[in-house]
Amino acid sequence: MSIANLTPTQLRHAADLQEKIAGLNQQLQSLLGGSPTPAVTAKPAKKRGMSAAGRARVAAAQKARWAAIKASKTKPAAVKVAVAAKPARKKISAAGIARIKAAQKLRWAKVHAAKKPATKSAPAAKAPTRKISPEGIARIKAAQKARWAKIKSGKK
Repeated sequence: MSIANLTPTQLRHAADLQEKIAGLNQQLQSLLGGSPTPAVTAKPAKKRGMSAAGRARVAAAQKARWAAIKASKTKPAAVKVAVAAKPARKKISAAGIARIKAAQKLRWAKVHAAKKPATKSAPAAKAPTRKISPEGIARIKAAQKARWAKIKSGKK
């Protein structure tokens, strides 16, 4: 029977029994002297490994890859023979690339034209900046000091 099939009362009863067993084990160890040993010891999980034959296959494949890379530095045709598993890719002609570039330039010209303002005759004028006179700044500072003094006096 698995734990998932037990009712809550059965689970509580099982937990009570485990607590009693643990208490009795502690009493027994205190009488006999020594460290308490757990009733059930868990085995460590078995590590998975690779067989010697598997390691040999991996090593051989890696050596073949390195040989192909080294051969490509001296003989480019040898790589195509050694690494023939990939399908050949289609290449675009120079004329095709030129057509793609021209179309892309037209697309970007339309994007940039849409971003620019309709008329370039006069740039937009900036709004005039207003400056406060030194007397105005002094009045603002005095008013702020008065507000803070009123707040501080209300707290006392």
